[in-house]
Amino acid sequence: MIAELGHALLWLAAALCLAQLGFGVAGLRGNEEAATAALKIGAIQGVLVAAAFLILLWLFSVTDLSVELVAAHSHTAKPMIYKITGAWGNHEGSMLLWLMVLVGAGAMVALFEKRLDLRTLSATLAAQAAIATGFLAFLLLSSNPFARLNPPAVEGQGLNPLLQDPGLAFHPPTLYVGYVGLSVAFSLAIGAMLTGKVGAPLARAMRPWVLGSWIFLTIGILAGSYWAYYELGWGGYWFWDPVENASLMPWLAATALLHSVGVLAARDALKAWTMMLALIGFSMSMVGTFLVRSGVLTSVHAFAVDPERGTFILALLVIYTGAALGLFAWKIGNVRDGKPFDPVSREGGLVANNLLLSVILALVLFGTLYPIVAEAMGDRISVGPPYFNLVIGPLALLLGLFLFVGPSLRWRRHDKPLSKIVIVGALISVATFVGTYIVGAQMSWLERAGLAVGPGLIIASFAPLAGRRLLRTPLAIIGMVVAHAGLGVLLIGFASESAFTVERLVRAHPGEQVEVGPWTVEFIGVDPVAGPNWTAVEASLRASVGSGVVELKPQTRFFTSPPMTTSESALATRWNGQLYAVVGEGSISEGWQLRLWWKPFVTAIWLGGLLVALGGIIALFGRVFGERRRARAMAGRVGSGAKGYAL
Repeated sequence: MIAELGHALLWLAAALCLAQLGFGVAGLRGNEEAATAALKIGAIQGVLVAAAFLILLWLFSVTDLSVELVAAHSHTAKPMIYKITGAWGNHEGSMLLWLMVLVGAGAMVALFEKRLDLRTLSATLAAQAAIATGFLAFLLLSSNPFARLNPPAVEGQGLNPLLQDPGLAFHPPTLYVGYVGLSVAFSLAIGAMLTGKVGAPLARAMRPWVLGSWIFLTIGILAGSYWAYYELGWGGYWFWDPVENASLMPWLAATALLHSVGVLAARDALKAWTMMLALIGFSMSMVGTFLVRSGVLTSVHAFAVDPERGTFILALLVIYTGAALGLFAWKIGNVRDGKPFDPVSREGGLVANNLLLSVILALVLFGTLYPIVAEAMGDRISVGPPYFNLVIGPLALLLGLFLFVGPSLRWRRHDKPLSKIVIVGALISVATFVGTYIVGAQMSWLERAGLAVGPGLIIASFAPLAGRRLLRTPLAIIGMVVAHAGLGVLLIGFASESAFTVERLVRAHPGEQVEVGPWTVEFIGVDPVAGPNWTAVEASLRASVGSGVVELKPQTRFFTSPPMTTSESALATRWNGQLYAVVGEGSISEGWQLRLWWKPFVTAIWLGGLLVALGGIIALFGRVFGERRRARAMAGRVGSGAKGYAL
């Protein structure tokens, strides 16, 4: 009966969602008792959905084959870690995880948000309940994770072997926290527009949610990128897959929102822009949900192939986004912005930053959706890396150039010379760009520009620290510096991997050697090996560079439940790059297919991404502790204005 209990908990949560929506609307109209009830219901609802998800984890861990979802996506021979992570390696389970994060975020708002007036908080909880109601209806009416199978299956069908990887434990959950965390910013914007309280207090309430969501989106995208890099055996880290784009689009919107909400918190400016970005951010999360679960895409990421489910999600997307934009058009005219500012100012730099991010977002959205729309109209069109690299690459570099000077500009009007650190960074970039021609390397102008802008941006990122005592510098500013420097490292990694990668595809016999970049790789032979639910052909390679020697053992694995062949790459990491090896088909007489890459400084991509996320974490801690200090100070004195803005 445990599966039925999980199902019942979801129905009870749906009923409470409707109650929270009603009490929240009553609280918006000034009924304090109803507002208090909405707060309590929001907390209880989070517990119910979390309990339902724990029940699903239990059903997968014991491989209960009387549950249809378990029978379709698990197997008794799977290792325990993949039994558990397999709970969200499918459509229904991943949607329950998505919903748990959504409802849990609403519960945290109900329990801990103290900065908003009661009417705005009630309206926020009503908006959050409206979102949760729609997705609970979707889960209960078309995607029940607890449906029984009668009679029970003799054995499960197993999990997609590409998902039988530790990456499944990190990539989807972190992305979901990022996606759904933006729902709070969405609901806060709805609540503030309904009450007319769009201002600095709202921004301070919204900022931790935006920053936290942005951190998790960054980590989730990084985890997914590295997972694809080593698991798919193609040697690439980003393929402009439509579902990869579906995670990038909310990140772009969240990045713009993060900077805009900082201006609203510190200077009471960019009110309309901040509200619009809050609506767009979560709308992009719902677009991603639609792409993954509608059946319009064929991808390792795509779970659902049922058009009815896709229609349901599309309807939710249209209803929520349409209603939100309608409210924006109705209410935003009553919102007065802060004092004007010069184009050359901190605010002006942030507006330019946001405009570039918005253009990039629009181009990615167009390139992702256009083939889908064209196919629906009878044309089959492919939009791939050539389009995205051509249109996104130059804009990303221009964004990097804006980051040289933006953080060091003054508020309202910049009337001082540029920081010497910025000038040094610019000179380093110019010298590097010229140097790429002097050494005669064959590369595109975009690769040269990336190699040039990256080092200069790292140096220029430290300009906000000039003249400060490090120990007295706010953590938010230190976080901004670390994140912007991480973007410089990312640019170096992108450009280096693109410009300097060496690839060799050979058919080798035991004892033969292959040269790839600075490495000499000797093919020793192959051996059969077996795992808990797979068998494999494992190649033994001895790779040497200078006096260093490393053993590599790439595999071709064969799974039976479900039947599938996968490539397991082998990596040798050095300070200046990675050697990447994959073994393919072969025989004793014909030799074995080997694919080898030398990827100089490719690890800078993930190092830079981790620095970006670390900068966000530092800034988040700084903001949280700063808010607590200000709250304590307000208890003893009146007035404590914002002192500045960082990430």
